[in-house]
Amino acid sequence: MAAKTLKINGTMVSAREGESILDAARDAGVAIPTLCHLDGLSDVGACRLCLVDVGGRLRPACTTAVAEGMEIQTDTERLRSYRRQIIELLFAERGHVCAVCVASGNCELQSLAVSLGMDHVRYEYLAPTCSVDISHERFGIDHNRCVLCVRCVRVCDEVEGVHTWDVSGRGTSARVISDLNQPWGEAESCTSCGKCLLACPTGALFKRGATVAEMEHAPGRIALIVESRKVRG
Repeated sequence: MAAKTLKINGTMVSAREGESILDAARDAGVAIPTLCHLDGLSDVGACRLCLVDVGGRLRPACTTAVAEGMEIQTDTERLRSYRRQIIELLFAERGHVCAVCVASGNCELQSLAVSLGMDHVRYEYLAPTCSVDISHERFGIDHNRCVLCVRCVRVCDEVEGVHTWDVSGRGTSARVISDLNQPWGEAESCTSCGKCLLACPTGALFKRGATVAEMEHAPGRIALIVESRKVRG
């Protein structure tokens, strides 16, 4: 496989042909913030937090393949401004109240807000009426905490192979649904494997009975499962 030579933040690096900018940057020790990306799953470029500057144009690092001679900037004032704006919009769109969330202290959205210096939200809160589904005997989903990263959808489809989860609606009306909008507890395709909980970056998916700051996700286990299957296969 041919190697590609490119510059990341002014430093020459080599990357594998077909590799994404995100993977190339991480191999070179350069951190790029992400939310919808999860190792072991396909990339969809949904959150736009991984935007990088490629020759003056903004591209999502997770879905843009490296090319010979690319000049990439990952941490400019323009990019930091966009990333903070995205986080603020996510907080304004739903009901992310960290003080009463089961994932407080173990939430990727919360951690990103801190790292990007978000100390207030400049936009009007939409405060939509979002439901909480606890019809499943073990798990629950709080749509107030969902950021539509669709990591649950992809892990259910690509790793568990049952595609219980999907997305219904558009824009601010979009919601994650189970089995064509049935209550989760009535979703016959669900195997109750819990992989969607492992993948969720916020407190949207939780174990029933979890209290404030008690829910810990383990997204790294998804990549481990995928790699283990490759070895066995």
